[in-house]
Amino acid sequence: MTIAVYGASGYTGRLVAAELHRRGFSMVLSGRDGDRLHALSRQLGSGTPHGADKHQQHQQQQRQGGRSRGGCGRTASRHRPADLAAAFHGCDAVINCAGPFLELGEPVVRATIAAGCHYVDTSAEQMFVKGVFDDLTADAERGGVTVVPATGYDIVPADLLAHATAELVTPVSDLVIAYDMQDFDMTRGTLRSAFAMMTSGQLSYVDGEWRPGEPPTNHTSVAFPGNAGPTPVMNWPGCEIVTVPHHVRTGQLSVVINASAATPEFFQLLQMPVDAVAEIVNGLPEGPTEARRPAAAFTIVADAVGSDGRRARGLLQGRDIYGCTAVIAVEAVRRLLSQPVRPGVLAPSEAYGVADFLDFLVPYGFSWSVETLQDAPSPA
Repeated sequence: MTIAVYGASGYTGRLVAAELHRRGFSMVLSGRDGDRLHALSRQLGSGTPHGADKHQQHQQQQRQGGRSRGGCGRTASRHRPADLAAAFHGCDAVINCAGPFLELGEPVVRATIAAGCHYVDTSAEQMFVKGVFDDLTADAERGGVTVVPATGYDIVPADLLAHATAELVTPVSDLVIAYDMQDFDMTRGTLRSAFAMMTSGQLSYVDGEWRPGEPPTNHTSVAFPGNAGPTPVMNWPGCEIVTVPHHVRTGQLSVVINASAATPEFFQLLQMPVDAVAEIVNGLPEGPTEARRPAAAFTIVADAVGSDGRRARGLLQGRDIYGCTAVIAVEAVRRLLSQPVRPGVLAPSEAYGVADFLDFLVPYGFSWSVETLQDAPSPA
């Protein structure tokens, strides 16, 4: 298996490349900055497993068509679709880590399909994911490839958890996915994507259909485990609004987040001109330090109410948001290659075994459970 990582020299891209290297995949590192790609390739190559010397590394590269496990660099820009497709030529799949995806993502997906590769990305941008489903499903089907957008720490676990929870009380009348975040230091890339998410419009899912505009505020607090009393929450334009209805029959779907996770400073950014936001974000650190990164903890709750009034709750907890994203994206693409599914654009629960994928994450610090509740806490 040879995996291309686009945006490989960015914060998340480097973690994804390191995870591919750790698991022994052949890879191609791609992006716009050739110098940074070559530096990353040298860094990964210097950590080649089994202590191979330079002669052994050269022999390995020859056997793999010039690709060492450290990865070779191929410069490509979204502005040149032919170069993108050429960068992915000979690969089995692409992991796209270059955001904001609303701005940068579609040409990469199209080039991946043109190159005959399977595709996953680390996006969490709702309108980008909706566009991939709406505009590229037919192309992926014709190309015989599978596209699974939004395979980060959040959307894959939440999508799978929502499916497992809804199965306990199907058909579902109301489903809410809630996030509680602690000590989450965003990277510059995440801030850019979050700004794009919050300023590009959003969807609601009401009465069994997608509608433009912010969803109604039906859920104002959630009983997260470990918190003293219900926690105030706010609507969040999560990709689950797009993915979950592809495999769960529900009348209404909401995605909410702990209201304290969106800081006053972030809301101030939303009021600023785009150029001013870019200048501020560019002046921030690239992301959390390696020592600080594992402090970011998260809880995901899925509360489902069946049409007959039965209730079920799913719970997932983990930490190290960016490290988990690398693990999930690599495992997501590995499964597409080793356990092929139908071509097209798919939600995580359509592409992967739900319980099997969630169980895979347990050794990486995740815990998860689903249960029916007799006297369930109301999601609102």
